[in-house]
Amino acid sequence: MDVDVAVSGMEIVSDLRLALSNRIGDERFDLWFGRATRLSIDQDAFCIETPDQFSLDWIRKHFRDDLEHVTASICERPLKLVFRLDAALKRHQRPPEAGTADRGGHPPVTGGPESEACDSNGGREKPGKGDQLRPGKRRFSHFNQFVTGNQNRIAFTAAQSIAESPGSVTPFLVYGPHGVGKSHLLESIWCSVRMSSRNSRCVYLSAEQFTTYFLEALQGSGLPSFRRKYRDVDLLVLDDIQFFAGKQATITEFLHTSDALLRDGRQLVFAADRPPAELAALGPEILGRMTGGLVCEVQPPDEATREELARRMAADLELAVPPSVLRYIAEEFFGDARQIRGALHRLKATVQTWGSPLSLQSAEESLQELISSHRRAVRLNDINRVVCSTFGLNPDALQSTKKSKSISQPRMLAMWLARKHTRAALTEIGQYFGRRSHSTVIAAQKRVNGWMQTNSPIFTAEGGLLTSEAIRKVEAQLKTG
Repeated sequence: MDVDVAVSGMEIVSDLRLALSNRIGDERFDLWFGRATRLSIDQDAFCIETPDQFSLDWIRKHFRDDLEHVTASICERPLKLVFRLDAALKRHQRPPEAGTADRGGHPPVTGGPESEACDSNGGREKPGKGDQLRPGKRRFSHFNQFVTGNQNRIAFTAAQSIAESPGSVTPFLVYGPHGVGKSHLLESIWCSVRMSSRNSRCVYLSAEQFTTYFLEALQGSGLPSFRRKYRDVDLLVLDDIQFFAGKQATITEFLHTSDALLRDGRQLVFAADRPPAELAALGPEILGRMTGGLVCEVQPPDEATREELARRMAADLELAVPPSVLRYIAEEFFGDARQIRGALHRLKATVQTWGSPLSLQSAEESLQELISSHRRAVRLNDINRVVCSTFGLNPDALQSTKKSKSISQPRMLAMWLARKHTRAALTEIGQYFGRRSHSTVIAAQKRVNGWMQTNSPIFTAEGGLLTSEAIRKVEAQLKTG
């Protein structure tokens, strides 16, 4: 294993702890290498520190061979074993408190971030047995709050189906860039299952939280209870699983947890910011299990969906926004939903400051600085204008139905540039460039990628431009506006 994949300096020790626990068994590991025993690496030494001489002598006598075996199997360089006393560790020797579910300090299964129980109105339900509801926690999202469009309809329908029949299709992986609604779908599944079956054991965590709890369990003698907690649930929801990349000990534990739940037909739900093909760092075993279930992509919202998002968000903020302003927001803020919410917060502050209703002119003035602070937004009509100028075409040529090579090739290049420089959905790009399907956009991407490999010429009415030269010219104009 590569030692450089440490998590805050603890990952290699975590690997050693996990390997030792697997070798000698959870109970023996918990007894002798738990809270009161410290394991660490000091240069070329693997240090085992205990608070008393009896424990030190016992570990040295009975576990030396096991310790040598795991260090040899995990570490690339040889490590010598160092046994020493540290009386300060005695303060960690305390029995578990009565009634606690986890000696690693974790809340019960329905506690922590996964305890955010919901009712049908989006609020919290009254705490049930084992629930720990903390003040100030955000409300979880529901299906009836999700804005659907062509770019997310399949994932939405699949999520609803899984929530209605947990375990029918498992695991379920939804992926896409930030701000497109992945977490909304995960929260909706969690809330729906919780409301339909109050006895279901449901856990909602980010991958970072899972990693933190696992490392705490390894360092604090809570590994058996950690495994009981997360391998005995009906629904496990993990967000941002790309966070596991490079954390080998956590990946191994995650793999065993997934296998335990899949064997029992339990429901696994994951979200990632990229497709499985770009998650190779998680390892082939995990990728194989993910792709063996259902995988759905969520693309950035198209303009119609953005406008509906703006309308609903404005209603939540109790802000009266004219239709012309909603359209303006949808046209200018084509990133994620957070940008739209930020724009509406700015408009609400403007209304409260000046005490006058919104108009398109006041909205443009209020949002001008916000728009420019994000970036110079490249829109589909910008790409259309620049490509037509570069190839000497009429402004409406790429949006026509003409199929001559002098138009079809620049059109394919424009689609490729739209995928690179905008967050427009495939369907939106296809509709803009001549009412074509999303599959046409995908085919155009592949065709242009092929041109780039061979630097083929793109034909124009006057002759041709090499692909590299055409892209350089177009992108230079996009940067300067």
